[in-house]
Amino acid sequence: MDLFFQLLNNLGHAGLQLLINPFYYIAILYIVLQYRKQIQFERKLFHTRLHSLLNETWRTLLWGLVGGLAISFVMLFLGITLAREVIDLIWLVTLVMILARVRFLCLAYSAGVIGIAHVIADRIPYTSNLPGLSWLLKQIANADIPSLLMIVAILHLLEGILIGWQGARMATPLFLEGKRGKIIGGFQLQNFWPVPMFVLVPLQGASTGAIPWGTLLGADFTSGWSLLAFPAMIGFMELTTSKLPDDQARSSSRRLILYGVLMLVLAAAAHYWSPLILVAALLSIALHEALIWYSRWYESKQKPLYVHSLRGLTVLSVIPGSPAAEIGIHTGEILHKVNGLKIKNRADLHAAMQLNAAFCKLEVVNLQGEIKFLQRALYSGEHHQLGIILAPDQEAMYVMEGKPVHLLTYLRNKLGGFRSNESGKPM
Repeated sequence: MDLFFQLLNNLGHAGLQLLINPFYYIAILYIVLQYRKQIQFERKLFHTRLHSLLNETWRTLLWGLVGGLAISFVMLFLGITLAREVIDLIWLVTLVMILARVRFLCLAYSAGVIGIAHVIADRIPYTSNLPGLSWLLKQIANADIPSLLMIVAILHLLEGILIGWQGARMATPLFLEGKRGKIIGGFQLQNFWPVPMFVLVPLQGASTGAIPWGTLLGADFTSGWSLLAFPAMIGFMELTTSKLPDDQARSSSRRLILYGVLMLVLAAAAHYWSPLILVAALLSIALHEALIWYSRWYESKQKPLYVHSLRGLTVLSVIPGSPAAEIGIHTGEILHKVNGLKIKNRADLHAAMQLNAAFCKLEVVNLQGEIKFLQRALYSGEHHQLGIILAPDQEAMYVMEGKPVHLLTYLRNKLGGFRSNESGKPM
């Protein structure tokens, strides 16, 4: 019971540290800005929003907190430790790196850089002539790199689980320029979670007592221990034109879990054999970049899913709460007939809807290639086209440009990423 109250007391102190930690609020602000930008994209493209900024922000905060507490208990029993100075160093390196690319916000990059610098710092003579440099070299040299890389691994395992479960929630339909200039449909999937972690800190000369269990990493807690708040952020951003959002999220989830398992093994091995620290640090970055490269390469080789066919018009998405959602029309299905009229283009759809202003009968080709029959009464003031967002044709007004973004561009132009195609000509 004493251990329980001691743990609760330390957790309370660490929670107060979290509340005054600016990096936690930086992560939350980034998420709010990113989700706000996405919802503005939706309004610009479809004249309505598909997601709620408030609901999605609270969801990510809640599950980030739950995930952070869960992995904190895992790290507690593993004996993973970090010094406060190392946590500050991680955020310093991260803030510098994201000026080049926003994706460098991921801990895999800053941990890899610090791990490489740690190996180099061990071979540089200590000097006190430059106080700032001396402090930096000292913190890098004293950093527990295996523990840091284990945190990277555990965070990516958590990220993989959350993406597999929630990754498709923030999928936004987009219009993109495909091969040979043809405009195609696709989805941008993005989800972020601010994860407050609480890591062990060994204390010297404290009265808290030793931890009454053995830890995997065997850190020395005989003189006492405490908990330190370590806010981090996990998340992903994927673009797919060949898969359903749920399928893409599951694929990303599996790859991230594999990455997490590999890094966990490498970090544990580096703890027991220090020459592996450099290998593990390099692979932390290289394997993460390989995940991104593989996803893009795979997409480039696949046939676009969200294009119209001879069977009819392809459904890109459905507005939540709309008549189409109510009667069970789903992403990737094909509108074959409406009110008995075969649909070949948007003009056909508009004409078919005008045949009966009070009722609508549809023949829809589902994802298995089978015809399903749907019908519904129509009421004044309901969504245009039943709330169906169709795959684009060459008359699309806005097309997304997939270019790497650095932080300064992102902050300057929160509505960037789309270019107008108002002429209606093929691009």
